Amino acid sequence: MSHPSPRGTRSPGSAGAGGDTTGQAGVIGIGLAAVLTFSLAQGSWQWFATYIGATLLAVIFAFRGRPEWTPGIRSPYVRGLVAYSLVVGLCVAIMLAPMLQRWAWMFPMPGTRSGCDGLGRYEVIRTTAAVADLAGRDAAALAYAQEAQRLRAVADCLAATTTLWLPLYGAGAAVLVGAGTWARDRSRTRKGPDGR
Repeated sequence: MSHPSPRGTRSPGSAGAGGDTTGQAGVIGIGLAAVLTFSLAQGSWQWFATYIGATLLAVIFAFRGRPEWTPGIRSPYVRGLVAYSLVVGLCVAIMLAPMLQRWAWMFPMPGTRSGCDGLGRYEVIRTTAAVADLAGRDAAALAYAQEAQRLRAVADCLAATTTLWLPLYGAGAAVLVGAGTWARDRSRTRKGPDGR
């Protein structure tokens, strides 16, 4: 008489719990990766940050896992949703940073942009003064050095201001994602598993 193998038996509850654990671990890992990316960012925000943010968002959407919707602000669902929303907001902030720095229509900050342009002009003067004795030897090289210093100074200035405002953009994205996800999950739970 043959007996069913214990390895072939798995309760639905254990499978769901494992999926939730995997999803929560993924959210934590992605959050740490985003924080590491943010903390290691030096100087101007580069387009690679957009790629990193988009990649982290793709991963979190592909492997997200949250407990089933339950009422109550202290429920496991709410705790998981808060972590999920904050990580998504952080990824969105990292993804948007280069755009906010470069595109005035997306992040105007008029006073800062004009001030950063003035800082760039100052760097041109400082570069000229630093090589005053060599200025007549290679005008093209001097012009290139002046422009490079100007662009770097302006980019670093704009990046610093962008970084100051990124938490606001990240928090806004987190609130939108959290509210939308909560409403969707609540609606699905009320309709039941058959969608009615």
